[in-house]
This record gives sequence, C-alpha cells and structure tokens, in this order.
Amino acid sequence: MTEPLFPNPIAHRGLHDRAKGVIENSASAFEAAIAGGYAIECDIQLSSDGVPVVFHDDVTERLLGKPGAIADRAVSDITSSRLLDSAAGDCPQRFTDFLAQIAGRTLLQIELKHQRDTTGTQLLARSVAEALKTYEGPVTIESFDPHLLTAVRQFGFAGQRGIITYDYADESESSTLTAEQRYTLRHLLHWHETQFDFISCAKDALNLPAIVFWRALGKPVTAWTIRSQAEADAAFALSDQVVFEGFAPKVA
Repeated sequence: MTEPLFPNPIAHRGLHDRAKGVIENSASAFEAAIAGGYAIECDIQLSSDGVPVVFHDDVTERLLGKPGAIADRAVSDITSSRLLDSAAGDCPQRFTDFLAQIAGRTLLQIELKHQRDTTGTQLLARSVAEALKTYEGPVTIESFDPHLLTAVRQFGFAGQRGIITYDYADESESSTLTAEQRYTLRHLLHWHETQFDFISCAKDALNLPAIVFWRALGKPVTAWTIRSQAEADAAFALSDQVVFEGFAPKVA
C-alpha cells in the first residue's frame, strides 16, 4: 500500500496559542508541533530586499505592531522585530533559518503567499526552490496562486505541489479577481498549467465538484482550517487530512 502524502494532522502555522505566548509561524510554535507529532503548515513572504521570511500577513500591524507592508521591510528589520505577545521573544525567521530549525523532523506544508507582481512571484519561487535543493526532509509546497506553483517547478523544485482553494463565492474576498478568474480557480481549470499533486481546500468547500472529481482520481485533499475534533471527523468524509488550530487532534 502506498504511504499517504500527509500521514499526520497538520498544525496550521505551527502549534500556536497566543494566550500562552506561543505565536503563529514562530520557532516556538514549530517546536510544539513537532513535540505533538504533527506536520507543519507555514507561510512564506518576501522582504523588500528579496529574502523569503516565515510570515503570514501582507501587513505587519497584527503580528509586529508596526504599520505597513511586509514587502516594504528589509529582512534585517523583519527578523529583529519581536512577534507581539511572544513569551520566548520569537522574531520572524528567514526561510533558511526555519529549514535549519526543522531539519527534517516532520513533514512541511509550505505556503507561498501571493506577491504584488510577476517579479516578486518569480523571486519568491526561485529563492524557495534554491533553499530546498539542499534540504533533507519531507516537504510540500502549496499556494493559492497557480503562477507560483508553476514557477517553483520551473526553478527546480521536484517535490509535491498543491493548489489551495475555496469556493470563491464571496466577491469581496477576491475583489482583485475577475469573474472568469474566480471561475477558473473554483473549478481548478488551471490544471494544464499547474499539474498540482494535491489540493488544500477550505472545509466548507470540500463538496465542490472539482474537489470531489480530483480526489476520486487519487489527488490527496487536506481540509482547512479545522478547529475542533467534531470538525475534523466531519472533514475526513471528504478529505484525507486536516490542517488544524486551537485544539489537539488525534494522531494515528
């Protein structure tokens, strides 16, 4: 029998708990995930000087208490800025430092965040692909942006790549997209371009025809973001693994 691509639940941005001083996408959250026997989902942005960093938001206010965009800050500024409420004094990491920390101890589901322009898209994909060439450990890459999946493959990443998706029904959530683009993304019509290996789908969109179709053809599906064991149990009827936060799911 073929081993599943995602054998264990995936800790969304690491096993974080802000009330306890463990902040999302921090070194402490990643260590907690490993200790719990979980895989890790994390987010990669690009600094103003072109260095990949582990950070979710496009802006820095919520996590660093500073106004402005992450893409407008130099890597030295980002990695020396303490994450708000971090008990350990964690700062955002360079992607290469994150890889050195994990060192193959658990599976990674790495999300490449959408960039402002084609130059940023290409630079992020190339930098991440280059960093992973010497990484020894299980790793996957995913993105909402089909162009990032294509670019990271072109720059030499030969591992498993996944498209992140949802139903695109609320136009306000995707205001920069045309109706045609939303239709393409909803129905995964970029297959000829991306040739994705797995799908990461919002938990309320798992019954979309495209998700059901590709899972029936053998593409693994992870469900996000799961916040209780009851949600996990329900999601497993239509997916193969869960991306979770806020509770401790069962580990096989």
